[in-house]
Amino acid sequence: MPVRWKSGRNGAQMTPLVWLIFVTAAILEVSGDAMIWKGLRGWGWAAIAAGGLMLASYGLIVNLVKWKFAKLLRVYVAGFAVVSSPLAVWSSTKPCRNPRGWAWG
Repeated sequence: MPVRWKSGRNGAQMTPLVWLIFVTAAILEVSGDAMIWKGLRGWGWAAIAAGGLMLASYGLIVNLVKWKFAKLLRVYVAGFAVVSSPLAVWSSTKPCRNPRGWAWG
């Protein structure tokens, strides 16, 4: 079911539910890509299939928010940048001891 938003001065507003949807979508997108990456490097087709399912789920979840596509993309990409860097560091095979690496890979 699509998420309805409160109408404010600038249109759609960030409610706690919208935040939850964007964070969940970002985690699914990063995790799905990581699973495909690992599947191509030895984990096998099951990991690739799981990653594909995660990416499909991300696409469905992020579009539950019924905003204009341009606004949805701008807000989601900003949230994705915040979520993806720490997850990428956490999931990497080599630990990153330099905190600057958390932000810049």
